[in-house]
Amino acid sequence: MILLGFSTATLAQAPLDLPSSFVIEADKASYADIADLVVISPLIVDVTVRKVRKLPTEQAAGVPTSLERVLVEADVMALIRGEGGITPRVRFLLDIPKNAKGKIPKIEKQRMYLFGRQVAGRPGEVQLARPNALALFSANNDALVRAITKEAVQVNAARRIASVSSAFHSAGTVLGEGETQIFVKTDNDQPLSLTILSRPGQQKIWAVSTAEVIDASATAPQRFTLLWYRLACGLPRALPADRVEGASKADTARAQADYSFVIESLGPCGRNR
Repeated sequence: MILLGFSTATLAQAPLDLPSSFVIEADKASYADIADLVVISPLIVDVTVRKVRKLPTEQAAGVPTSLERVLVEADVMALIRGEGGITPRVRFLLDIPKNAKGKIPKIEKQRMYLFGRQVAGRPGEVQLARPNALALFSANNDALVRAITKEAVQVNAARRIASVSSAFHSAGTVLGEGETQIFVKTDNDQPLSLTILSRPGQQKIWAVSTAEVIDASATAPQRFTLLWYRLACGLPRALPADRVEGASKADTARAQADYSFVIESLGPCGRNR
């Protein structure tokens, strides 16, 4: 895995007449929008567009009339993520939305991030992870891309949540005391559990553990980290009653209330795309 540093100094870019659904803007990116692309992209490259060439109709079969398929050549400013390096110049196909006049904006000289993968056996060719897997360069976007990538490449990086597998609530010895444990299934069966503690006269607290044995020193995740993103964007909004094991109606209700407390504490996912 390669993470290269570079100066963030750059010329101011002219605003593009493109919807934010197509490219993440320089000054309005959310953590979730960037993370959505980082976690699915084995290649992340900071580039400056050098040349854009419209493709003939026969090479753009199936492209909606609202889009223009082009071949983009770009100079690599930095390789953020990728195995085996990257060529100094890359090429990629892009379907650009047309404006009201049927024209596409000029993106030459624009600095942006590409999220995708290298095409096997074709050095310098990049396939975008999604048709809109682009983000304009800015100091804010640079910080987000690098911070999220640094977490995502770790061996124990938080993984995509598949479902809530089970939960149970244990009442305490005094009124108002109790503990709820919720076990979460991830796409690679990484251990993940939530613990919510209630004590009379004290504020309810919760923590997340990523170990096989629940860590007594675990805490709630810091906002705008990869673990926070996985939880805030991946957990269902409510705890299904059938996931609460061997509980009375009262205990099920407590477990569901504790789960709602976690969701409220995490706050909105913040995904805009």
